[in-house]
Amino acid sequence: MKFGIFYELQLPRPWTEDGELTLYQNALDQVELADKLGYDFAWEVEHHFLEEYSHSPAPEVFLSAASQRTKNIRLAHGIMQLTTTHPARCAERIAALDLVSRGRVEFGTGESASSTELEPFGVAYEEKRAIWEEAIRAIIPMFKDGASEHHGKYFDMPLRRVLPKPIQKPHPPLWVACSALETIEMAGRRGLGALAFQFLSADAAHAWVHAYYNSFVKRQDKLADYQVNPKIALTSYFMCAETDEEARRRADGIPFFQFALRFYGQSATRERPAPGTVNLWDEYEKWKRENPEGLERALRGGLIGSPETIRRKLRRFETSHIDQVILLNQAGKNTHAHICESLELFAREVMPTYRRRRNGKSRCWRARSSSKRSIPIRSATATARIQCNCDRLRPSRCNPRPLILL
Repeated sequence: MKFGIFYELQLPRPWTEDGELTLYQNALDQVELADKLGYDFAWEVEHHFLEEYSHSPAPEVFLSAASQRTKNIRLAHGIMQLTTTHPARCAERIAALDLVSRGRVEFGTGESASSTELEPFGVAYEEKRAIWEEAIRAIIPMFKDGASEHHGKYFDMPLRRVLPKPIQKPHPPLWVACSALETIEMAGRRGLGALAFQFLSADAAHAWVHAYYNSFVKRQDKLADYQVNPKIALTSYFMCAETDEEARRRADGIPFFQFALRFYGQSATRERPAPGTVNLWDEYEKWKRENPEGLERALRGGLIGSPETIRRKLRRFETSHIDQVILLNQAGKNTHAHICESLELFAREVMPTYRRRRNGKSRCWRARSSSKRSIPIRSATATARIQCNCDRLRPSRCNPRPLILL
């Protein structure tokens, strides 16, 4: 099991003149620290127009800056929106980042998750999956030596040599964002790494892994001629401190992250309120006052706690054969100092356990799973639990749709 860190670049109100400058510089400091501590991946999202929730519209810029301050950590798009950028621009940016980082790029792809983000770019919400699929078909040939062309429904590209070319051959590892069992199965069928941007119980993680590999083995149908990447990365809320109580006290931004997902997930297309009409942090503070029990439950989930508590929780996920756990630490108003201390304590007290266990066991399991045989899915109990762990933070009545913002 490997470990990554994850950034939405959240900035709750009230905003200050230098708030975004401090946010970006602190996050870069944290990635630099994570590299020195031995973390494996740094994942950065792409979102547009999502006030307070995410101020990260240009992940390639952030990751390029991080590449000059780090040596080993993989620099990962989590994800690049293929629906709002021309395929040639996507290929160019990925290749350029691979060059400046000396071959450390992970190419996570996705569709975007809301009409608020898509409409300004002239993209219809109901067409985003089809656009993403065509973009994959267009981009992959652009990484190869020589020229390529593409003539499709959504993109038309005359014969051109797209430059530069990435260091990693045939291309950086490919991933796709997943927020439901259906998209996990799709990732396996397409032969892409699965970025599970959903917050699962260990039992549900078992079901997702088995569904992924069943699809990979029995129904594989690649979109283009690319190298498969049979891996699953699971996102988890995270705060590590000396005691469980101190970790929960420091993790107040985690329930805000969960609340924002639910607050912004009410409409069918996840359309956001008009700019400047909602103070999301104030709404969260109001919810906290009215729901103390819900707040307590939220802070007991994820990987929030002492090193011993987190080790115990990770042992359950390890049996799921997850390849990577992505730690979401920068959320709400979690402080820079607490985030850094959390990364340091986890690296010192928890990560060595899993470094010692990197003995090929998971690789052997994956090799068996990727062979031409089926894997039984724990369909009764585990699949029934495939729900976001923050279900009780809904600001209104139950909404069963997956609400994670990709």
